[in-house]
Amino acid sequence: MRLQTLFEARWIFAVLLVLTVLSLWLMPWLALLFLLLIGYTFVFFRDPERTTPADPDVVVAAADGVVVEIAELAENEVVKETMRRVAIFLSVFDVHTNRAPIDGRIIYREHHAGLCLDARNPECSQKNEAMTWAFENPRATLVVRQITGAIARRIVGWSHVGDRLKKGERFGMIRFGSRTEVYLPLSATVLVKVGDRVAGGSSPIARLA
Repeated sequence: MRLQTLFEARWIFAVLLVLTVLSLWLMPWLALLFLLLIGYTFVFFRDPERTTPADPDVVVAAADGVVVEIAELAENEVVKETMRRVAIFLSVFDVHTNRAPIDGRIIYREHHAGLCLDARNPECSQKNEAMTWAFENPRATLVVRQITGAIARRIVGWSHVGDRLKKGERFGMIRFGSRTEVYLPLSATVLVKVGDRVAGGSSPIARLA
């Protein structure tokens, strides 16, 4: 457990602890439920260390979860050209820390208000609340989008424009089920397919040309 990650759950822990204490006075059996929820919260906010591939051409997953989409489409916010999007769905059981897909400098960070549609819904990419990031190095510029889901209602950004991150380094998280998208240059070779499970910061998802 990392203190920075657990700190994001401080109010959740506080509320659950208060409810647990109150339950012990009023309905002791209910306290067990709240203790289980506290345990689940600890598990949800886990943040394990990962081994990151050293190869500078390898792009790693920006999040844990299942690849739900690989599509070629226009990226109109940062690069403003056609790119290949690899979308990862994070369930409430996945690690929700987001990690840099390449070594590079953050050149863009922008929050967008929106809805909270199910993160498996293709429309969520355009309609849901999101945070867009761009990572740049001499090889490429990659765009990453953190997208809320029906349960996730808070996007957290720990890094800022101008920060230089190593591949696999944490830059933020999304609380509870959500979606993370990585936009790749068309010249990159995608190494995953829909249905693959990936681990943020360690699973190769593409190779830069």
